[in-house]
Amino acid sequence: MQLKAEPEMAGKIVRCPGCDTKLSIPAMAGAGLPAPSGLPSPSGLPAPSGGITPPAPVENDAFGAEYEHGASAPPQPIIGNTTTQQHQGERGGWEEIDPTNPNALLSFGIGFGLFALWIAILYPFKAPESTAPATYTTMQFVASLFFKHMLVSFTNTLFFTWSMSILYLKLQKLRHQRKALLLDVLPWELGAEINRDNVGHFIDNLYKLPHRLRDSMMVNRIRKALELFEVKQNTGDVSNMLSSQSDIDSMRIGGSYSLLKAFLWAIPILGFIGTVIGLSHAIGGMNFSNMTDLKQVTSTLGAVTGGLGTAFDATLLGLVLAMSLNFPLNAMMKSEDDCLNDIDAFCNEVLLPRLNDGGSIAGGDTAGIMDTLVKAVANAQKDFLVDLNALSRQIKEQADNLDKRAAAHQQRVDAEFAMTLNRMREDMTNAVKDSVKTTTDYTRALASGIQSLNSLLSELGGKQILIHQVKKKGWFSSK
Repeated sequence: MQLKAEPEMAGKIVRCPGCDTKLSIPAMAGAGLPAPSGLPSPSGLPAPSGGITPPAPVENDAFGAEYEHGASAPPQPIIGNTTTQQHQGERGGWEEIDPTNPNALLSFGIGFGLFALWIAILYPFKAPESTAPATYTTMQFVASLFFKHMLVSFTNTLFFTWSMSILYLKLQKLRHQRKALLLDVLPWELGAEINRDNVGHFIDNLYKLPHRLRDSMMVNRIRKALELFEVKQNTGDVSNMLSSQSDIDSMRIGGSYSLLKAFLWAIPILGFIGTVIGLSHAIGGMNFSNMTDLKQVTSTLGAVTGGLGTAFDATLLGLVLAMSLNFPLNAMMKSEDDCLNDIDAFCNEVLLPRLNDGGSIAGGDTAGIMDTLVKAVANAQKDFLVDLNALSRQIKEQADNLDKRAAAHQQRVDAEFAMTLNRMREDMTNAVKDSVKTTTDYTRALASGIQSLNSLLSELGGKQILIHQVKKKGWFSSK
């Protein structure tokens, strides 16, 4: 089995990720030499040497030098024959295990075991009820935090131990992924480039890897990329698949923290709930109606303040557990993101540059050039039609929205016009009614006056009315 190591690891003793035995990394004297000019025959990998051999001159890159290590376990047989068609018919992949989500029952069992162990350790330090809190030892104080609010504190402790067991199992899975990064999944002995003639041998090399390491995100992604390249013979399709697979792995890693984030949210909330319950009991115990002695009041206040201190212990425990969980959770998230970034970098910097789909002009493969052009034109036309359809839908939606707005505006104008017209008609009707009423009242008053005048004239009849003129008195006259 071929492994990869950084140049600064030369001469150090490490463990093989495949067989877990100790080995010494040899000096990388030829790591900086250029790649060999001759390519090996496509008959498969050479037989393992049974130990560590000096490395063949390989091209030095960012992922370190290469060397061979003969594992103690027997090599896995190559599945399939040498021809590409037979490889495609007989290879079936392998069952992939979730690389980031640990088993829920296993994590709960480990967490419950840790919870029971912790409670068993604290139980002997439980202080008697007669002991004053001021005289508690350190372990008695810690035990009091757990046993004063048993339901809330025990629930928080179980959530914390369950979360820590999940992080421990995720750490084991991360170590497995890191070990798989040491594998030389694309050995130079099979060819400096990967083309349609030797891609089957690179896939066979993946099937020869140890079972405990080949089921990893990197090996699975490389296998899927090479098998797609074997069928499609198109580097662009492989690049798109690798990008999609990277997004899938990233979302899978992000989703694996849903339960942990729920625990991180629930632990301090439960602590606050315990505090509220303690405050309720403490305040409910305040009763000064039957107390006439100052000592009774003082003792009651002492009990209330003690209850308040006990209530705040639940919040203290919840905050401490939440803070203790937050740091390893974020550290694990960063480690998994770094591992995923390393896999993406390997695929973009090592795998894709070595893929040759026969579409280069220097190779003289006219059929490959035409296929590449046809696929490029077809993809461009497909993208154009998709964009055109999307634009047409947007234009249609805008037109429909404009028609709806115009219709709504016209309805509003008609409603306002009808409302105004009705208001004007009502105002005019009321004005005419008021004028007619005023005219009628005036006519009635005039008719009444005329009738009164006629009656007065009839009474006067032939009567004479004498009018005497009265002389005015002078200013200085006596009369």
